[in-house]
Formats: sequence, C-alpha cells, structure tokens
Amino acid sequence: MDRFRMIFQYFQSNSESVMNGICGLLALASVKMYTCFDFSCPCLPQYNMAYGLGIMFVPPVILFLCGLILNRQSLVMLDEWRRPQGHRRKDLAVIRYMCSSIVQRAMVAPVVWIIVTLLDGKCLICAFSGSVDPEKFVGFANVTSVQVEQLLAKVPCKDDELMRNNTSRKAVSRYLRCWSQALGWSILLILIVAAFLARWLRPCFNQATLLQARHWSNYIDMEQKIFEETCCEHSRLFAHKCILHFFESMRQEIKLHNFNLPREGEGDEGEEDLLRDITDQDQVNKLLKTWYYDKPSLDVSQATQRRPLGRERSPLPWADSPSTRFPQHTNV
Repeated sequence: MDRFRMIFQYFQSNSESVMNGICGLLALASVKMYTCFDFSCPCLPQYNMAYGLGIMFVPPVILFLCGLILNRQSLVMLDEWRRPQGHRRKDLAVIRYMCSSIVQRAMVAPVVWIIVTLLDGKCLICAFSGSVDPEKFVGFANVTSVQVEQLLAKVPCKDDELMRNNTSRKAVSRYLRCWSQALGWSILLILIVAAFLARWLRPCFNQATLLQARHWSNYIDMEQKIFEETCCEHSRLFAHKCILHFFESMRQEIKLHNFNLPREGEGDEGEEDLLRDITDQDQVNKLLKTWYYDKPSLDVSQATQRRPLGRERSPLPWADSPSTRFPQHTNV
C-alpha cells in the first residue's frame, strides 16, 4: 500500500510524468477510436473527398486541442506570457521552451491518428478515388466520362452492385492503398529520424541556453504550485477563523447543544501567526492583485533583507510534512 502511495505522490508531483501519461492515453484513445469507428464512404463524387479528408484531419485537430486543454503547463505559459512585467522581467527563451514542450506533447495523439489512417488506407481511397487516371486501368476504357466518374466514386464501396463484379475496382483500391501506406511509413520514418537527430545532435550545440530555459520553466511551474498550495492553506485558516468567530457569537445557544468550543483567545496567537497578518478580505484581494501585477524579483537575498525584525514566525504546518514536501525539478 505504501508503494502505491509513493507512486501516486510521484505522479502527482511530477508534471513531466503526468503530461507524458496523458499524451500516451490520448494516443491510445485515438487508435481505439479509429478501430471502433464505422467508416462508411458516401461513394458520391461530390462528397467523397470532403468525407475522407475530414475523417483524416478533423479528429487530429480535436485531439490536439484536448492535449492543450489537459496540459496545465499551457495555462502557466499563457500566464507568464501575458502577465505585467513588474519587478520581474520576462524571458522569451523560457516562454518559447514551454510553448515548444507543450506543442510537442499535444501533437502526439494527432500524429498517431494520421499515421494509423494512412496505414489503413480507407480514408485516402475514399478521398482520392475520383482523382485516379482511368486510362491506367483496363476496365474504364470503353466507358463515358460521366460513367467513369460515377464508377471511380464507388471504388470504396465493394458491396455496390455496379462494382461487385468490376475487376478494376480492386486494382484502383490496391493502387491507392499502396500510396497511402507508403505515405504513412514515410511520415513515420521522418519523425523517427528527426527524433534521433534531435536526441544525438543536441550535445553538439551550446547547452547553457537550454539548461537555463529548462531550469526557469521548472521554476515557474513550481512557483505556481507552491503559491496555490499556500493560498489554499491560508484560505483554510481564514475560513476556520471566521467560523470560530461565528460560533463565539453564538456561544450561549451552542452550549445548549453540548458542543465543546475552544476558550476565547485559545489558539488565536498561533493562527494569527499562520495567517501572516492577512486577516480581512481587502488585504487578501490586495495581496493577490500585487502577486499578479508586481511579482517579486528573483533575488532571495532581497526578500530576506526585507523581512521585518522581531519575533520569528513559526514555520508553516505543511513545511515538514512528508506528504507535502516540495517535488524535485522536472522537465516541462
């Protein structure tokens, strides 16, 4: 049980693993959808190409958008791109690195769909059966042009009465399927060669810029996560404080129901310390507005120097908890 808990916490904190898992699931879903899809070409000259190309390219667009929506890094990247500069300058190299990583992961499922459709060949046969040169096939030699157009449009429909005993239908179908499979294998080969070259030629170039972009993209993601966790903890403490105040005002009525309430002032000092002196709605709104419009500069020494002197604040309750320990840096 502990092992499964550790695996769950790893995937929960590791953005790269989660995104790769989502990309893999989308790719498998695209293959499953295509195998379960009932492909029925209309076998009409004016609709074949629209139907075939639509089945080939419309689902990849949907899968690409789903990949962007499910990837939380896309929202982080857009926030970093559109935020006001404030005390922290924007690094376009980091934004380009995040955008490239997001697009690469979102393109996995659409590319898988296109390759599967090309290797199967049905979509291309339906789309381009009417564009085949009839002179290359014997069965269309002594037929008028109108009949040739109708016959070519019915090539994908092997159960049609006009094409059931036509020997040229199989020849046209094999011809288009060969082109479709050749195109699919060529695209797959190009992608594999491109990935191979990108992996093995990367050390030949300067790695400093790439390391910097990867580091600060990890930082932006980690900063957003920690800020959200801190806001959630502050909201919990803030709500707890408001509820205690409400129950204090109703103490006499609550005592009639035998509820045990803390004594007045008990735990107030600790909660006030954990609330970081942000104790009303206007202060919270100002804090969030300042975080968006004027993020602090990336200089921890300045933040340490600006800390007011006096009583040290107690550590936050989630700081030493093993379940909420900060995750390690991951690639974005």
